[in-house]
Amino acid sequence: MSLSRHLVALSAAVCVAAGLAAAPASAEPKPRTLGELAKKHHKYFGSATDNPEFTDAAYLKLLGSEFGQTTPGNAMKWYATEPRPGVFDFTAGDEVMAFAKDHHQKVRGHTLVWHSQLPAWLTERSWTAEELRPVLKNHIQTVARHYKGQVIHWDVVNEAFNEDGTYRESVFYKTLGPGYIADALRWAHEADPHAKLYLNDYNVDGINAKSDAYYKLIKQLKADGVPIEGFGLQGHLALQYGYPAGIKENIQRFADLGVDVAITELDIRMELPATPEKLATQATWYADYVKACLEVERCVGVTVWDYTDKYSWIPSVFPGEGAALPYDENLAPKPAYHALRKVLGG
Repeated sequence: MSLSRHLVALSAAVCVAAGLAAAPASAEPKPRTLGELAKKHHKYFGSATDNPEFTDAAYLKLLGSEFGQTTPGNAMKWYATEPRPGVFDFTAGDEVMAFAKDHHQKVRGHTLVWHSQLPAWLTERSWTAEELRPVLKNHIQTVARHYKGQVIHWDVVNEAFNEDGTYRESVFYKTLGPGYIADALRWAHEADPHAKLYLNDYNVDGINAKSDAYYKLIKQLKADGVPIEGFGLQGHLALQYGYPAGIKENIQRFADLGVDVAITELDIRMELPATPEKLATQATWYADYVKACLEVERCVGVTVWDYTDKYSWIPSVFPGEGAALPYDENLAPKPAYHALRKVLGG
C-alpha cells in the first residue's frame, strides 16, 4: 500500500472509531436558489416576466434557475388575449407558459378582469348590462379554459377598490354593479375548477380602509358560497413613504377567513440615485416582508415584479424613482438579494 493510500485508510479508520460517518452519497444537496430555499418552507419564490425580455439569454438563464414560479406581467391581460371582439390570441401567454414548463416553474395567471390595459373596442363605446355581461363571461371562460390545469392561481379581479375602500368606477362596476366580482369568480371556477382564485390589489399591505374593504368583501363572498380562495398583496412599496405597519397581522386576518394569501408583485422603489444607505434599508424591507409571509402558514409564496432593475416598470411610471428589485441592471445581486437568502435560511 502506498503512503497516501495508507493515510486515507488510517483517516477512515479513525473516523469510524470516533463514531463519525461520512455523508451518504445520495444526501440531498443544500438549497442554492431563492426558489429552493422557499420550497423548504413549503412556499414558492418567483419572479414576474414579460415577453420582450425573452430575447435576453443571460436574463432567461437566471429567471429559469433562481425562481420556482413566474407570472406573465402582461401576456394574459385582456388587450393581449382578446384584441378584437371574440378573437383570441394566446401567443404571448403560451410563450411564458412554455418557458415555465421547461424550467419546472409554477405559474400564476394574471389577470382576467382589470380596469386597465383593456382593448379600445371595449373602452371606446358604451355598454348595457345585457351587452357587457356575456362579453365578460366569454372572456373569462375562454382564457381560463385555455390555461386550464396549467396555472396554480388566477388573479380573477384586479384592483377593484379605491384607496378609501369604495369600489373603483371601472366599466364593469359602472355597468354591472358590484356583483360582477362574484360572477367573475364563479365563471372562472366553472372554466378551471382546480386553479385557486384570487382578488389582487396594491396598498393593501397593512390594515387600512382599502384592505378592510377586501376583508369585508371576502368574508361576504365566503358566506355566499362564492369560490374565492386567495387574496393577493401586490407589495409595491417606496422607501419615501415608510414601511407599512401590521403586514403580518393583515396577512393573518385574511388567512383566518379561510383563504390563502400571496405576495404577488413585490418591489421596493426609491428616489434616485440609489445610495448604500437606501439599498441597505431596501434590503431590510424585503427581508421583513418575506419574514411576515413565512410566519403565516397560509401565506403561500412571494413573487417579485421581475427580478432585475433592467426590466422594472418603475422608472417609466414614477420618473426619478427606481432601483426597486433584488438584482441591478447588470443582473448582479444587490443587498436585497442577500437579505432574502438570509431570511429564507440560505
